[in-house]
Amino acid sequence: MIFITAKFRVLPEHAQAWPEISGSFTEATRAEPGCLWFDWSRSLDDPNEYVLVEAFRDGDAGGAHVQSEHFRAAQRELPQYLAETPRIVSQTVDQDDWSRLGEMEVPPRG
Repeated sequence: MIFITAKFRVLPEHAQAWPEISGSFTEATRAEPGCLWFDWSRSLDDPNEYVLVEAFRDGDAGGAHVQSEHFRAAQRELPQYLAETPRIVSQTVDQDDWSRLGEMEVPPRG
């Protein structure tokens, strides 16, 4: 899979509304057949920074994502709300879902 993490620094006046601002892009991406997940989180250290964790089935699915109309629309619309160009880490990894963090294994409850 293609595993991507990106950091978006949003202008302070738009930070609270970012989930709504990016909402149609998020929904359309999650509906792509090759999208495994597309999840936003807000930084605990910087309220103007959102972290996007996304994964696509393979390179073809990732390519389809960046060629989609909703991606092109996001390229046109979202930068006006950002303080800087987003930063990204993108890697191909040999798995298709999250692995368990064995060092913090939670025993069965009950």
